Amino acid sequence: QVQLVESGGGLVQAGGSLRLSCAASGSIFSISTITWYRQAPGNQRDFVAAINPGGSTNYADSVKGRFTISRDNAKNTVHLQMNSLKPEDTAIYYCYVRWRDLWGQGTQVTVSS
Repeated sequence: QVQLVESGGGLVQAGGSLRLSCAASGSIFSISTITWYRQAPGNQRDFVAAINPGGSTNYADSVKGRFTISRDNAKNTVHLQMNSLKPEDTAIYYCYVRWRDLWGQGTQVTVSS
């Protein structure tokens, strides 16, 4: 079964760091752009960062310079390293594969002030 599984969320103080992971089925990982979105309560789901199969990356302006997306092809996993976290980064973070319209279950990130 093709699926995405996120992990690594938690509670952290402002200025701290977290590393999220998105594990994907091997059958789709190597040919897929993996995208991170986030959704805060009452808000729409917003783009955070993306990485294509060749390793090219794209970031939302709100996270540039603080977040880094990377992929480990040997482990079929994409990581989102989040540094200098702010309370406004609090949200559920999801990974997504567009060509399969496939979402993970999400992982909660809470940043306290």
